[in-house]
Amino acid sequence: MSLQKVLVAEDEFIVAHDLCNTVREAGFAVEGPHPDVSSAMLALQKSKPDLAILDIGLEGGEVHPLAQMLMAEEIPVVFHSGQIEPHQLNEMYPQAYACAKPCPPNQIIETMNQALSTH
Repeated sequence: MSLQKVLVAEDEFIVAHDLCNTVREAGFAVEGPHPDVSSAMLALQKSKPDLAILDIGLEGGEVHPLAQMLMAEEIPVVFHSGQIEPHQLNEMYPQAYACAKPCPPNQIIETMNQALSTH
């Protein structure tokens, strides 16, 4: 059985490194981290992930086009942001999940599992 794949789009190096390690340690395969929307979109075109964790602000702009593309493909999305409050993200994307930075690893994993179980 292959591992479920999680696409990670995060431009802060240390946060991206920690997040990818958390995802791997939870038993998932990691695609990324991608520091910008274009590299994440290229990865999405090559291979569809089971879930995506997205920071709102990436190098070169906001993640909204990528988030919309993922949701159109019915891929669960977890926003991981310090720029927008989770309730604001829930208003913008009712089908998505959100974690405010800084977010403890166990909360990220719990949110990922919740997102995967409802899709």
